[in-house]
Amino acid sequence: MLSFKSSHIQRHQACSRRTFLQAGVLGLTGFTLADLLRAEEQAGVRSSSKAIINVHLDGGPPHMDMIDLKPEAPAEIRGEFQPIATNVPGLKLCEMLPRMAANANQFAFIRSLVGSAGVHDAFQCQSGFRKKDMLSVGGRPALGSVISKLKGSPQDRAPSFVDIMQGRGLVRNSARPGFLGPAHQPFRPDISELFKRELEKGMQGELKRLGTDHQVSLKLNPSLSIQRLENRTTLLSELDSIRRQVDASGMMDAMDRFSQQAVSILTSGRMADAMDFSKEDPASLARYTPLSRKADPRFYTTEGPDAVKKFLLARRLIEAGVRCVSISISDFDTHSSNFDRLRQILPIVDHGLTTLVTDLEERGMLDDVTIVAWGEFGRTPRINSKKGGRDHWPRVGPAILAGGGMRTGQVIGKTDRTASAVIQRPVDYKDVFATLYHNLGIDPHAVTLIDPRGRPQYLLDEGQRLTELA
Repeated sequence: MLSFKSSHIQRHQACSRRTFLQAGVLGLTGFTLADLLRAEEQAGVRSSSKAIINVHLDGGPPHMDMIDLKPEAPAEIRGEFQPIATNVPGLKLCEMLPRMAANANQFAFIRSLVGSAGVHDAFQCQSGFRKKDMLSVGGRPALGSVISKLKGSPQDRAPSFVDIMQGRGLVRNSARPGFLGPAHQPFRPDISELFKRELEKGMQGELKRLGTDHQVSLKLNPSLSIQRLENRTTLLSELDSIRRQVDASGMMDAMDRFSQQAVSILTSGRMADAMDFSKEDPASLARYTPLSRKADPRFYTTEGPDAVKKFLLARRLIEAGVRCVSISISDFDTHSSNFDRLRQILPIVDHGLTTLVTDLEERGMLDDVTIVAWGEFGRTPRINSKKGGRDHWPRVGPAILAGGGMRTGQVIGKTDRTASAVIQRPVDYKDVFATLYHNLGIDPHAVTLIDPRGRPQYLLDEGQRLTELA
């Protein structure tokens, strides 16, 4: 076990290996590139350009209406949808997922996800841990924040972790750096102009209370030239030692990191270009464009018909050098009108996920990018009689994985005849995260991070990677 506790590393904890080389400080600190590479290897961190796209199905996706249908169950359980055949023998999916069915060999379907905290918070899908875990010292960090700490970006001019989840505050603020501190919080660009949400009344107040603090402009003020910006950066660096002497909270380190990152992002324009769909090839853009609302009303949810393009944005951000991108598709909290709402939502997920996987494969990126789509829990097998909905069901939920060089085209786990309980191969959230870390070249049971009390913490305290996918 090797923890990142070296005084040299602590002094430069906000810097990636590339930053060390550019700054020419390896020799000055006595910490050579060979030392850095050796430390990474001993700590279980292998250099790579691999990345994660984390798709949160906000509200709790119904497993029995998506990937684990029970056509022989009573009507009050099986619901309105029929299973359809896929290109994987013996595997059937919901009729509302025809694209995924035609490309099922590109996906792995987990029907036995367990360990849910049972709350409407995407944090467990961002970290594997519950919100209360280590809360006294700031909480556990999200996967993207861990990547920011351990690896940084594989390319210059892009943050390691970008969070573009929208919706209720419980989801929008769920990707947190925990005890790693604000220096490793996700970069949250303003995507309101790209995806105008037509929110339900119950969500309007929550989004309004978020304010604008989480939004980041990607454009350089026209009155601020590159030369002026560089001059200001030089001045800031000269004041660096003075500011550090008066700060003991770690906030100044975060400000330093943010300042460096902001300068890189603003001057390179790479992030702004990644979020500009006009720079996408028209043929590629068309693939992510759903049918119009008039032609096919299924593509209308509070997300808006362009929600499919969130998957395109994720791909463009990964191409720009981002290591972890979190997106969300809302409206899965179907306490009422479950089937009418799923007729609106599932085509977006079907279109977006399948197009993304096909696109990444054609670009030669699929083995390097792992995609996971899941939510905070499943939904009740029995339909509630008054509203035609399904309520929360933490006992079991679904997850869909793709890419990452994994062995796909298979189902993992099995539930009973009513999809109420797991009877074969339970998979915990932490098992999925162990798999994600493995795909990134990180051993979560060998790498430790130092918490604010000075104690080493393994990235995962439990969980084993899914060997079926190896």
